[in-house]
Amino acid sequence: MTKPSILIVDDDRDVLATFSYILDSSGFSVHTAVSVDEALKQLESWPCDVAIVDIHLGADTGVDLLRLLKKSNPLLQVVLITGHPQVETASEAVRLGACDYLSKPIHPNELLNAAHHALTCKQLAEQTEAHQADLQAIFSSLSDGILMIDQEGRIQQSNLAYLRICGLFENNLSEAIPDSDLPCAGLCRQTILKALQGGAPQKLERFRCNRQDRQNQVVTITTSPIRNLDGACTGIVAALRDETRIDELEGQLSTRKGFGRIIGTSAPMQKIYTQIEALADLPSTVLIQGESGTGKELVAEALHTTGTRRNRPFIKVNCSALSDTLLESELFGHVKGAFTGAIANRTGRFQKADSGTIFLDEIGDISPAMQMRLLRVLQEREFERVGDSTSIKVDVRVIAATNSDLLERVKQGRFREDLYYRLNVVKMTLPPLRERRDDLSLLVAHFLEKFSTAFSKPVAGVSSEVMQLFMTLDWPGNVRELQHVIEHATILCSSSQVECDDLPQDLFHHSLPTPSPLLQSSALHASTVPMTIQEAITRCNGNKTDAARLLGISRRTLYRHLEHPPAN
Repeated sequence: MTKPSILIVDDDRDVLATFSYILDSSGFSVHTAVSVDEALKQLESWPCDVAIVDIHLGADTGVDLLRLLKKSNPLLQVVLITGHPQVETASEAVRLGACDYLSKPIHPNELLNAAHHALTCKQLAEQTEAHQADLQAIFSSLSDGILMIDQEGRIQQSNLAYLRICGLFENNLSEAIPDSDLPCAGLCRQTILKALQGGAPQKLERFRCNRQDRQNQVVTITTSPIRNLDGACTGIVAALRDETRIDELEGQLSTRKGFGRIIGTSAPMQKIYTQIEALADLPSTVLIQGESGTGKELVAEALHTTGTRRNRPFIKVNCSALSDTLLESELFGHVKGAFTGAIANRTGRFQKADSGTIFLDEIGDISPAMQMRLLRVLQEREFERVGDSTSIKVDVRVIAATNSDLLERVKQGRFREDLYYRLNVVKMTLPPLRERRDDLSLLVAHFLEKFSTAFSKPVAGVSSEVMQLFMTLDWPGNVRELQHVIEHATILCSSSQVECDDLPQDLFHHSLPTPSPLLQSSALHASTVPMTIQEAITRCNGNKTDAARLLGISRRTLYRHLEHPPAN
């Protein structure tokens, strides 16, 4: 069994000899030193368990040595001895970490008791350090973010998971929670401050952080108070759990209200969402077909941002907006002097999209010559800039979109068959708005919120007459047309609810609201509106509100007809 080791430091050699004899006789391995420098040299090659140090060591003091020893080896236990005890010195020694303080003359039993006590303290310190190391290993391995916060709101300890979840770096930890600049909405901070102020547990479940780099992150925070022996709250422990993936999976199991920037809960849109998830990580070319305004660009964006190329470029090109020459230069770039006006080299969209995605909108409108060039890019994944013969290779995922029937164009000889099959590896067909009327209320609410905020107008909804009209329209412009209608209505609306009079007048040329049964029975026709309104008022005993409801129109429309009846 290894003997416990003790270093005795005293400038009185008689004391060294006496203490050495006592301790050596009691089973200790003893070394001695007469100065601070000699003691430090001894410890370089001979680590010990306990140091017994005289306070007066010539030019230096035992307190100076105590500081050095605790800094270099915190587990080393130091016993200070002095022939002139002072309260201030003893207090300073204990504050700096001395485990005992003895006054000369020292009885042999007193010296041995101090040495054994110091050894016990070292064993306890080693056990505490090992325990702390175990706790730190557990602390660091947790997937939940853990924070220990004092009563002033200052972070005392945290793990790496907290930094990852909150998007912080270690240098952020020096700030107090109330003063910290967090890259989120601050809901965690509010929960922590509430826990500190009330001294009671707090829990905030499933909220979105709104971090700039991870806006969809979903987190749950739980806090518990730390109390001293008197029961007073001295701080809190906060646990943050990232539940983003669980939230995503739960969303997939239920009807989703949208996907990315796409909005809709209808069955046709649920199928589109499933297709996006299935295709997002694949490099295959996708052809998106759908009427104008159905959201082809949003679907292309969702395919890119959901897949593995999400952090790479997403380049969009409207093929119908450019002439043949400009489109060729736009897609493939050109070199200086390639044509009139080419005053400098230009990087094309395909090259800018390298390692990312390029979205070719209105692909059905490109000329036969451009179809040939595009076919080669899809086959070889290489091209030359206009006016250059050097081939440029790219790794680009191609997503194309069209509102025309490409297969019909192939039959008519207006679109290359081989290019069609290159583009049509996977086809997604977006439903028109008239086939997803279940989404109308959700879309109307979304656009109302958007434009009421933009125009600072408190428009909360649309009347039942307006929604009835919307449900009967064919919407040839689809979601884009609906968006423009809501924007127009929000601008004109003078109340908290959109009425029929706020809508663009050309809407009424497409369709009229379905008459109510009472209205149908009264044989109401457009040419006899004034007479029919009078009949409705008579039936309702003069109550114009009931008459408007009977006719299926708003009160404002009824009054407008009364004030300005159509000419016979």
